[in-house]
Amino acid sequence: MLIGLVRHGKTDWNAEGKIQGQTDIPLNEVGIAQAIALAERLSREDQIWDAVISSDLQRAYATAQIIAEKLNIPLLESDLRLRERCFGEVEGTKEQERLERWGTGWRDVAEGVESNAEVRARGLSAISEWKQQFPQRNLLVVSHGSFLAQVLEELCSGLDDQYLSNLSYSILELREEKWHPQLYNCTIHLNEI
Repeated sequence: MLIGLVRHGKTDWNAEGKIQGQTDIPLNEVGIAQAIALAERLSREDQIWDAVISSDLQRAYATAQIIAEKLNIPLLESDLRLRERCFGEVEGTKEQERLERWGTGWRDVAEGVESNAEVRARGLSAISEWKQQFPQRNLLVVSHGSFLAQVLEELCSGLDDQYLSNLSYSILELREEKWHPQLYNCTIHLNEI
């Protein structure tokens, strides 16, 4: 089984440096172009994906739609477990605002910020279900930066802790009940924009 992990395309809040969390912000023109670039890349490579699944938040779902249509593969019903980390009262703020209001430990003191453990539990729940439900299918998952970083850290020990760019593409392969990274945080397709 393969799982592809894709971060959604850029939004206006990404461009402004605002944390989105579960605030439902649409893709901007750059984000749409990024999604098209990955879809084009995947259409030129060997077809390895059987279906696409995404978060229900529109920036991820729209990215997934563009990819599924180009690859002519099913877009499965969106999954709430694939949503971005809830950042509570921090959503919509820029870094300087967070530092001024809550200090450097803002993740620990701001109200409503979902913990790493909670984010990982959601991700592992979804993956466990897919392993049972689709053991012979390769799924391309479109989600969010903080969520994907937590899932990758949980599944693949020893990966460099890299910032996951918009429309980054990673591939994990399940072998002997362990996930092995085949590609990590690749954005070569964005060079075509």
